[in-house]
Amino acid sequence: MKKFKFLMQTKPFNKLIILFLPGILMIQSCKKDQKTTEPEMVESEKDYVVEIITENMDFQMSDTISSGWNTFRYKNLSPQTHFFLIDKYPEGKTSEDAEKVVGPVFDSAMKLIMEGKTEEGYAEFEKLPEWFGEVVFVGGSGLLSPNQVGETTLNLKPGKYIVECYVKMSNGVFHTSMGMTKDIEVTTNDSGNKELSADIDVNVSSTEGIVFNDSISPGEHTFSVFFKDQIVHENFVGHDINLVRIDGNSDLKVLENWMNWADPKGLIEPAPQGFTFMGGVNDMPQGNKGYFTASLEPGTYALISEVPNASTKNMLKTFIVLND
Repeated sequence: MKKFKFLMQTKPFNKLIILFLPGILMIQSCKKDQKTTEPEMVESEKDYVVEIITENMDFQMSDTISSGWNTFRYKNLSPQTHFFLIDKYPEGKTSEDAEKVVGPVFDSAMKLIMEGKTEEGYAEFEKLPEWFGEVVFVGGSGLLSPNQVGETTLNLKPGKYIVECYVKMSNGVFHTSMGMTKDIEVTTNDSGNKELSADIDVNVSSTEGIVFNDSISPGEHTFSVFFKDQIVHENFVGHDINLVRIDGNSDLKVLENWMNWADPKGLIEPAPQGFTFMGGVNDMPQGNKGYFTASLEPGTYALISEVPNASTKNMLKTFIVLND
C-alpha cells in the first residue's frame, strides 16, 4: 500500500488503478457545513478521547487533534452502516483538491463502469494527477452498524489528513460522494496517552490470515491488531479487521460476499440482516498496530477482513463467547 506511485506507473494500468478507487471515492466531497466537536477528556487510561459522531452523511469531530496515541470514540447515530478511514495526502493537498481535481475523474469513470463500459471507464483513470500515487491509508475503525459505538486507538504523526467512508448507498453511490469526508490536522502536541494493554492479540497477514486466541469470555475486551504484512488483494485494497456479531443461523457466505466492495452488491446499503458490525481496525501499512475495544455478550461473533473469498484466506474467523 505504500508503493502507490510505483503501482500507478506499472501496466496494465486499468487493473492497478482500481487499487485507489476506495480512497478517492472516499475523498470526493460534496462539502457541507459539518459540526465539530472538541476532543473529550475522560478519567481513564485513555485520558484524551477524540469523539466522532455521524448523524447522516457527516463526521462531527474536532478539526485538530493531538499526535501520538489517540482513542477515537465513533458513535454511529445514523440509519446506515459506516466506518472511518484516515488518509495521508501529499503535502499541500486537501479534500478541495480531491473534489476539484480527482473527484471529476472518478465520477466519469464510475458512471461508465456502471453502464457496463468497463474499458472506457478504466481509461478515465489516466487523467488522475501524478501526486495521487502518494496517498497512504493510516488506519481507522472497522464497520459500525447503526446505533453502535466503537472505540479504535491509533498512533498518528503530526500532519494533515482526510477522514472518509466508502460504504455505498443502495444506488451504488459512495458515502463520500454524499459528503462523508473531512480535513483534520494532527498537531505536534502529544496526546499524553499511553499505548493500550490488550487482553486479546490479533495478527493479520496475507500468509497466515487472522490469528488470535479465540477463547474469549463475556465482558469488555481490548483487542490489539498487528499487521504482519500488507498486500493488494484481488479487490485492489489491503486487509483490515472487522468485528461482527452473528445472529441465529445467518449465512456467513452472505457476509463474506458483502465484504468485497468490488462486487456490485458489496459494501452496499442495506447491510445484510443478521449481522451487527461492532468496529475494528481499518487498513494500515505493514508493521503497524492499532487497538479496538468491544463489550461482548454471550453469542457468536466473527473477525473478518474486507477481502474477496475471506474464508479461503483464513480471514474469516468465527468464535463463540460462552457464559461464565
